[in-house]
Amino acid sequence: MAKIHEVAKAAGVSISTVSYALSGKRPVAPDTRRRIEDVARDLGYEPNAGARMLAGSRTHIFALTEPLRADTHAPTHMAFVLATAVAARQRDYDILLLTDEQASAGMRRVAASDLVDAVLVLDVAPDDERVSIARSIDIPTVFIGIPNDHDGLVCVDLDFEAASRMAVDRVADAGHRRVAMIGQPAVAYRRSNFPPRVRAAYEAAAGLRGLEHSFATSGEVAMDAPTTIAALARALDDGATALLLHGADDLHALVLAELARLGLEVGTDISVLSVATSFDTTLLPIRLDTIPLIPQASCELAVDLAVRALGPDRLSPAVHLIDPVYLAAGSVAPPRVPAVAE
Repeated sequence: MAKIHEVAKAAGVSISTVSYALSGKRPVAPDTRRRIEDVARDLGYEPNAGARMLAGSRTHIFALTEPLRADTHAPTHMAFVLATAVAARQRDYDILLLTDEQASAGMRRVAASDLVDAVLVLDVAPDDERVSIARSIDIPTVFIGIPNDHDGLVCVDLDFEAASRMAVDRVADAGHRRVAMIGQPAVAYRRSNFPPRVRAAYEAAAGLRGLEHSFATSGEVAMDAPTTIAALARALDDGATALLLHGADDLHALVLAELARLGLEVGTDISVLSVATSFDTTLLPIRLDTIPLIPQASCELAVDLAVRALGPDRLSPAVHLIDPVYLAAGSVAPPRVPAVAE
């Protein structure tokens, strides 16, 4: 990696001028500053983080607070961590990952240290304790998720309500009159912000479309096979001809295996649709219609907003919703026995 004196020599200026130009501590003629920035970029020069902090300039580090609890579904959460880290590096930022189970402790620690330029918040709870911290610190904070109390915050998320409505409309338009949703473990509906939104929007949309509908969780703390199979059996006994799945890959694999054991062909005997799913459903044994939750979409937007918040025009508090998309794979079709008009 190049040193500051090498940048100064290549740009034809003094070391102090390089320091002023890159830190913004003192004004430098625009042409000179651009020349120095070009040389620094070409040589791969990165100012030392400690020096930047002493100079009162940016550290080019974002804190990412992602509490890892006993009930955390690690593959899903790490997909968001990775997407955030990649998006940050594309914008020349590094990520400081805070995995404290007590999420507020790490967030307070970095806010007091001036180590980071902004904070990104993952695994947002409905009553998230980090909301009050975000309001009390000067560091820009972006929530990837929407807490119940989000006044004055910058939030990014998939439009889960629209995703649920899209799913219900799809099966209703196909002619289904009885639909069931099997969702995440019960703990997710207490600790995470989006599963309750998916469920509430599903139930509201099904009611508006006049569908008979039911909902069941897939376990208590983790996906539980007997609980999930029992939920599926109840749905089928109640006459459901369409299933909406909202959960991880293990839930989907189990339901598809059980349907196969019962001799039910997906897309013919029963319709199955995956709602707000963050894993790659193409890896399942049966291709499913999917309304995906794409980590890259949310995380890239969050990083962009954090970078913009550091510019001359500070961000206004707002909720930024990402429109859902429908990926058809042939797993939703009209019911085999046409519904009788009511």
